[in-house]
Amino acid sequence: MSDVTLYGIPGSPYLRAALMGLEEKQVPYKVMKLAPPQTKQPEHLARHPFGRIPAMEHGDFSLYETQAILRYIDATFPGIALRPTDPRAAARMDQMVGVVDWYLFKDVSATIVFNRVIAPSFGMPVNEETIAAAMPKAAVCVRELDRLIAGDDYVAGDAVTIADLMLAPQLEFLAITPEGKALLEPYPRLPAWLARMQERPSMRATTWEKVSKAA
Repeated sequence: MSDVTLYGIPGSPYLRAALMGLEEKQVPYKVMKLAPPQTKQPEHLARHPFGRIPAMEHGDFSLYETQAILRYIDATFPGIALRPTDPRAAARMDQMVGVVDWYLFKDVSATIVFNRVIAPSFGMPVNEETIAAAMPKAAVCVRELDRLIAGDDYVAGDAVTIADLMLAPQLEFLAITPEGKALLEPYPRLPAWLARMQERPSMRATTWEKVSKAA
């Protein structure tokens, strides 16, 4: 056993990204399931003082922030490399990670996806005004995702990287919303890229349903 534990809410795209990294490296792990209110309780705040997910424990080492977790996983465990050695490919990976964290999540996932997918799952009301207000920024975001991926199989070339792992769970959620389908329609490369990701064992093993059952 690798003694890796991740704490998070099944269905979280950030938890899923970290789990996909472990799956890609074939590292055994366990998931400790949290309910949303638990992320603000003292026990979890001791792991992540900002009350977010995921948080990771590897033996006596603890870590939070998804991209830091993924970089640690890649540096610590054998298996395929999740970071390119070519400087331009590495820069493209880093750029996409920034886009996911600063724009896709804030302007699209936390607005459209939350209201269309997450809120109904937890019996919460849907805010149509928030969705409508998010659409212009979401359109910019989707257009830029398409431009950055360009004609490559993956974000930074012909091999999967941390950027792909962070992007795929969020784009999969967006793609099942009515707004997401409309946004993606002019950009067929993005659904094609997502389909390639969905065929990877790491994505198949970390669905909301499978993580909920395993946690």
